[in-house]
Amino acid sequence: MAAPITPEQIAIVKATAPVLKEHGVAITTTFYSNLIGDVPALHNFFSTTSQTTGRQPRALAGAVLAYATYIDDLPKLTHAVERIAHKHVSLQVTPGQYDLVGQYLIQAIGQVLGDAATPEIVEAWTAAYGVLAKVFINREGEMYKANAADGWVGWRKFRITQKVPESSTITSFYLAPSDGATPLPKYLPGQYVSLQVPVPELGYLQSRQYSLSEGPRKGEYYRISVKREEALKPSAPALVSNMLHDRYAVGDEVELSHPQGEFFVDPQDQSKEGVPVVLISAGVGATPLKAILDSLVLSKAKRPVSWIHSSRSSAAQPFADDIRRICRENENVSANVFLRTLGPEDRAGVHYEFGDMRLDLAKLDKDSGLFLGDSRSEYYICGPEAFMTDVRRTLVEQGVDKSRTFLELFATGDVSDE
Repeated sequence: MAAPITPEQIAIVKATAPVLKEHGVAITTTFYSNLIGDVPALHNFFSTTSQTTGRQPRALAGAVLAYATYIDDLPKLTHAVERIAHKHVSLQVTPGQYDLVGQYLIQAIGQVLGDAATPEIVEAWTAAYGVLAKVFINREGEMYKANAADGWVGWRKFRITQKVPESSTITSFYLAPSDGATPLPKYLPGQYVSLQVPVPELGYLQSRQYSLSEGPRKGEYYRISVKREEALKPSAPALVSNMLHDRYAVGDEVELSHPQGEFFVDPQDQSKEGVPVVLISAGVGATPLKAILDSLVLSKAKRPVSWIHSSRSSAAQPFADDIRRICRENENVSANVFLRTLGPEDRAGVHYEFGDMRLDLAKLDKDSGLFLGDSRSEYYICGPEAFMTDVRRTLVEQGVDKSRTFLELFATGDVSDE
């Protein structure tokens, strides 16, 4: 790794932020093309879909720009570092790979900027990358150590024991360890596992992250709930999700890595007693929130809970019967469901509260539905990125501090902070 970065080099890196804003995607696109082209084994680490759509180069460009902007104030990047570190550990990224990535990133900067990439700029960015790599290696090392204490290092084979339809597009997969060794490590509700399968059409492995969609129970299995996706475009199908639906049956094996993720609720946290929890989701975004709801109920946490969900139709709504049962059995839990399209058999108060509309927080009671009157209330939001940013913006406009809103993105990168 590079020598410690100097104040002069920090100034140079910050000065290059405008250049990165203009050329960042070109740099990161070149970086991925060169790296994966020269080291094809890395196909196993990167999502082909995210590469094809350009989401991964854009996400990396955003991360590099943020680093250049806040290199002298790294605590502002804590959330981003934590999110990325969890993702890296779930994919089994190793410390040795950071040197390789650094080499190709610096090379791409020089390739795109040409003569503008002076020796001073190259040296400053080499030193800056070394500092950032050390931050990630140290944090990821802590996570790997914790996973090793659970007796789980690397990829582990799991067998599908059940496939249970949850809606017209979402199916739950119950996964038990092939070696029969239980109990499985506990996880915090809201976290995910990486699932890895071979893709014959590509000739290499692909991994995707799926939220654990049930609260931790006896540790005999993990459950994920997967949506069948339409192709983003012909060259970028939803490879793994649709493969699970179409090609994998009970008895088939997949590989999982240890549960990870910074989006969670700790139901055992006594300091949160009485603090309201608002769970807001759209579509398959209900999956991590269902695990959170389960865990709060199972732990008998003394917290008011509001479940708010938006779905295209009652047929597409996951976990509907279970949510209604939980509300009947737990007076501290309430639910409000928005359906965009009503069917002939849909009944208000049974299948939905608000019909023929998208989610509209203005329709909800500010106290019993959103708990806006309690300055401690916490809001966990999951769904399409535009949905999440709109919900967060609405909550902030209603007086909710942004620090009490937590968002989970089912894609490469992070949610815009705007």
